[in-house]
Amino acid sequence: MLSSSCRMAGVRFRVEGFERIPSDRACIFMANHVSNLDPPALISLIPGRTSAFMKRSLMELPILGTGFRQGDFIAVDRSGNAADAKASVAEARRVLAKGVHMTTFVEGTRSPDGRMLPFKKGPFFLAMEAGAPVIPVSIHGTEKLLGKGSLRMRPGDAHVVFHPPIDPAGFSTREELMRAVRAAIASGLPEWMRT
Repeated sequence: MLSSSCRMAGVRFRVEGFERIPSDRACIFMANHVSNLDPPALISLIPGRTSAFMKRSLMELPILGTGFRQGDFIAVDRSGNAADAKASVAEARRVLAKGVHMTTFVEGTRSPDGRMLPFKKGPFFLAMEAGAPVIPVSIHGTEKLLGKGSLRMRPGDAHVVFHPPIDPAGFSTREELMRAVRAAIASGLPEWMRT
């Protein structure tokens, strides 16, 4: 459904690195976030089944929330409560153990101007605990195709780059892993978005 509405709007997806995604195990996809077009676009490109972290308020919507829960999507509170964060990470580990990928936008929210925001720590706790390969993903162009506050898609190119997997076991701390993932995502973005 997304691909047909995108085609009708003149959106073309330029995808690189799809062949880098391991086919034998569940991965954690970590992407930057510049448009409301990013989540449905990325999730539709990931091979197999994926879950995602999402705001708890979306999980409480009458019909969509039921679908999200049945799809193993994981509610996240933005309260900063450590117990809630641990519960979300535990739920994500359960989903990965079922062989379902996890997708997360590591900035925690959409960038207002396209520049990379600081990363949230939760996805890196998950990666270190679960040991699942991390696939950094760079997204750009979507900020021009579906801008903030707009419901109208514009024609143009959306770029999605899947980078080589990063093994969390190769890092002694989550901060080191976070720096490596940030560098990978930044490498696939235009220079002005990398800050």
